[in-house]
Amino acid sequence: MIASVFDCDSCSFTHQFKLNFLETEKVAIGHLVSSEDISAGGHLWRIKCYPRGDRKENYGQYLAIYLQHQSKSKDAEAIFEAFVMNKDGTASSSQRKRQVRVFTSKSSAKESWGWTRFVERSVLESLYVTNSGSFIIMCGVKILHEDSLEVPPSDMGNHFGLLLDCAEGSDVSFIVDGEKFLAHRGCSMADSKMPSITLHDIAPATFKVMLRFIYTDAYPEEDELGDSYDMVRHLLAAADRFALDRLKIFCAADLWDNVLVDTVATTLICAETYNCPQLKKKCIDFIAEDNNFKKVVLKDGFVQLAQQFPAILDELREKVGV
Repeated sequence: MIASVFDCDSCSFTHQFKLNFLETEKVAIGHLVSSEDISAGGHLWRIKCYPRGDRKENYGQYLAIYLQHQSKSKDAEAIFEAFVMNKDGTASSSQRKRQVRVFTSKSSAKESWGWTRFVERSVLESLYVTNSGSFIIMCGVKILHEDSLEVPPSDMGNHFGLLLDCAEGSDVSFIVDGEKFLAHRGCSMADSKMPSITLHDIAPATFKVMLRFIYTDAYPEEDELGDSYDMVRHLLAAADRFALDRLKIFCAADLWDNVLVDTVATTLICAETYNCPQLKKKCIDFIAEDNNFKKVVLKDGFVQLAQQFPAILDELREKVGV
């Protein structure tokens, strides 16, 4: 069993539990895997994980996880968020929980707050255990200021971005056209025990943008995309290749938002190549408009479209009525 801490700033931190599923099958109900004391926001904190739960009435069928306030000098308000990592290194949207809690100094014992039934172990085994036999629980904590009135949005993506930038604790590297990218198995698509993985048919610039998306779940700003149109097309190809469906939707939306008579045929090629049916429909509807159709057929991209996907011409003829 492995637990790693990444403390990114004075008022927040993230913590990772990486556990071997078969090993956790052998432990007793109430067996604790805990972080060390972590200082953030002027308080000490500890995250406690019970791989088979902490209550006998749940028969060891659930993993439990709690945030414990170690300091007793003053009250503290904190956001506690936890989620399971998918096999591809992205955050699960279904096994994700978040709460805001005020920990009081008046309590006689160290307060803990979390979920006694965070995730069912059968779900962990069927959906989240990687080929190496492990699963990962990511936790994030943000301590709120005393005068805070509104709950800020989650900024765990920023923390993972900082983790990528500093490469602290990296345990795998990707070699792309001779350029090395350091990463963490729990936050990337690496599901191999090899310390170095060489990837082909992807440009380093594209891989860099894709890797940051995997860590932060945030679509890049325009200045990060360089030659925006070409980069988005390459990013869409990479997202399709590595089954990053959310990134595919972002890329498809970006291509559509910037569609022009000059580019729509090329965008339609991308939509058909990388299985983006909504983008494909929008492009066909765009071309089928009278004023657009007469202009698009004169573009080089339309010739390429006809050569690569002649069946699409039938769809266009039916739409245009020619």
